[in-house]
Amino acid sequence: MLYLCCTFIVRTITLYNMASTKIVLRRKQNKDGTYPLALRITKDRKSSFVHLGHHIQETFWDEEKSRVKKSHPNSVRLNNLLSKKLAEAEDSLIDLEVQKNDVSSASIKRKIQVPKNEMFFARAEHHLENLKKQKKYNRYSADKGKISVFRKFLNDADIPFQSINAQLLTNYRVYLKSKGRATHTIITYLSIIQNIFNQAIRDGMIDKKYYPYDNDKITPKPPRSLKVGLSSEEVKLIEGLELPKDSYIHHARNIWLTSFYFAGMRISDVLRLKWTDFQNDRMYYTMGKNAKTGSLKLPEKVIRILGEYKAQKHAHNLVFSDLETLPDINDSYAVEKQIKATNAKLNPALNEIAKKLGITKKITMHIARHTFGNISGDKIPIQMLQKLYRHSSITTTMGYQANFIHKDADEALDAVIGF
Repeated sequence: MLYLCCTFIVRTITLYNMASTKIVLRRKQNKDGTYPLALRITKDRKSSFVHLGHHIQETFWDEEKSRVKKSHPNSVRLNNLLSKKLAEAEDSLIDLEVQKNDVSSASIKRKIQVPKNEMFFARAEHHLENLKKQKKYNRYSADKGKISVFRKFLNDADIPFQSINAQLLTNYRVYLKSKGRATHTIITYLSIIQNIFNQAIRDGMIDKKYYPYDNDKITPKPPRSLKVGLSSEEVKLIEGLELPKDSYIHHARNIWLTSFYFAGMRISDVLRLKWTDFQNDRMYYTMGKNAKTGSLKLPEKVIRILGEYKAQKHAHNLVFSDLETLPDINDSYAVEKQIKATNAKLNPALNEIAKKLGITKKITMHIARHTFGNISGDKIPIQMLQKLYRHSSITTTMGYQANFIHKDADEALDAVIGF
């Protein structure tokens, strides 16, 4: 067997039957002006091509050396990938020759070509389709955006799972940081890749030996986010602010206060409230996030808010009008999409309220939940808070409420410096 070695990536293997491999730039231009990189397999003057999922401008290709020029921003990573693919092809040629199998260019291509279901973005599309089928709009929207960023990092090319290694993920993390992404955000972007990787391993599409996330340095633990709620004095200011009753900002305040009065009820549950949910001076509802059922007394403050909407007739028997344009209130995908759009309208209105009152803290719909946690502080037993929050685990409640319980720490500080 004779090996002919050229510079860096140009390694052509020739067996007894004259089969050879080489990295080439195919002369079939894409719409964006780039050309696909491919592995050419030649046997008996017949060639087959394995496209490698990467495309570059012709000016970045060194025809003589069969490598990406250093002027390309990702030249090192691409050349390493091309070298690896060429080596894998050589190994496959040797295996076929030893086994004395048919070594036509087509058979070699079948052996070394990565199946479509072993390509990351093909699998990612499968993941997104599943979210659609499950009508999980928020997850679908968030994951689609994160996957798009990873695709942009890879210059819109697909990539085999085997090529997603620790070095690539480290480079991706640096890339995200250079784009101004916060640490917590970077972790979520890395986590979606990990999630899709795990799905592929679970479904037997990829061998676990290729799993790159065993290194803790790749996905560090997210920093604990600071949760800040409003004080009772600030809530009183919001309650007492004079606003035109026919204004959207007044409606936004009603939604926020309803959430707060019902122990930080999520906006998704507030907007889906129906008049039939109120019976015998109580509110009965099923939480959208985990399908837990519950009941709370109807506070006098909520009764006053409901009175403003009693005469209005909204579709689907809804208390608030924000989802009434939906043809089917049971279409969870459409409902989640509309809730997200409504939240994007409510938050600026709440910000206007903060400006009017001189409140410097950020006010959003989710801050209503933090505000309930902040004011409850040490006043309510943790077991009761778990029930009010509808948490499945008391550990979750303890972790959440730890953001708002300051009494012990304050007393400890006073014990030292209060002399």
